Amino acid sequence: MANTFGNMFRLTTFGESHGIAVGGIVDGMPSGIGIDTDFIQSELNRRRPGQSKITTPRDEKDLVRILSGTFNGVSTGTPIAFEVENTNQHSGDYENIAKVFRPSHADYTYQMKYGIRDYRGGGRSSARETIARVVGGAIAKLMLRKYNINITAYTSQIGSIAADKSYNELDLSAIESNIVRCPDEPTAQRMIAEIDAARKDGDSIGGIITCVIKGAPVGLGEPCFDKLQALLAHAMLSIGAAKGFEYGSGFAGVSLRGSAHNDEFYITDNKTVRTRSNNSGGIQGGISNGEDIYFRVAFKPTATILQKQKTVNTDLEEVEATVSGRHDPCVVPRAVPIVEAMAAMVIADAILMEKALK
Repeated sequence: MANTFGNMFRLTTFGESHGIAVGGIVDGMPSGIGIDTDFIQSELNRRRPGQSKITTPRDEKDLVRILSGTFNGVSTGTPIAFEVENTNQHSGDYENIAKVFRPSHADYTYQMKYGIRDYRGGGRSSARETIARVVGGAIAKLMLRKYNINITAYTSQIGSIAADKSYNELDLSAIESNIVRCPDEPTAQRMIAEIDAARKDGDSIGGIITCVIKGAPVGLGEPCFDKLQALLAHAMLSIGAAKGFEYGSGFAGVSLRGSAHNDEFYITDNKTVRTRSNNSGGIQGGISNGEDIYFRVAFKPTATILQKQKTVNTDLEEVEATVSGRHDPCVVPRAVPIVEAMAAMVIADAILMEKALK
């Protein structure tokens, strides 16, 4: 099982949903970077369960403990190890599905691949694995401060309810002003009502997260297999429940002709090269061009629902099963900091790779 992400900025994660703890090791963090533990914890607080009526009621404070790699508040250049204890497991909630493969979960594929699975909350396939990603991403964000690179994600769609404005038309500082993390307040209220309706029905719903990277320099990424958009796609599609990735004009761009889709260049007053539009999403030929990098990630409806479903069990019998436990009716609001974290690690890694080539 591959548990390490990145090349020079690397995150290795460990832990299961109902184990003692989850955590990880960040390797490759340059020395001398301020390690703001309050900021790291604030990023975890954005991901933690029990935030609102539209998230799982599992009550975990998710307090991070840094074990190594810092001294007097700065990184030493050695591995930064950390852990977050699991303190509110209800493992008994899963006894009734110990021999049942939940529809659209990893139960069946894990069993077939490894011959064993942790049925308590999905084990390694649980969303609690993303705790380590958020910590790793927070550490990457601390590194990116040195380069004035800012990464912001927000909920842009829940079900069929979408914030139709582009990110340039929205006040991104308002993302945390509501529980669904949509900076368009009227749309946010409709999204919240949609998620709550699914919750009351014992059902779930999916959505889309938009992410914007501002301040990335020209030259990140490679022209062939390690194109910057490919690295971002890999990162995003490694998140549980992610179903799709598009950057720039994405799929909508196919309806345009090249004359409308091409981003024309011009020279600014201070003699820098810019583009008049940004259908390229800040990436051309697999390499960042200095414009905003923006992309969208689609997330499926939460696989765990409280309705009776048809499935099979480990004795290869067709059965009906109802799953109990505490689950998100929509993963999107809590996935916003996870998308930011994965993007931050990609950009941090790309910067270190670019510096190594020079």
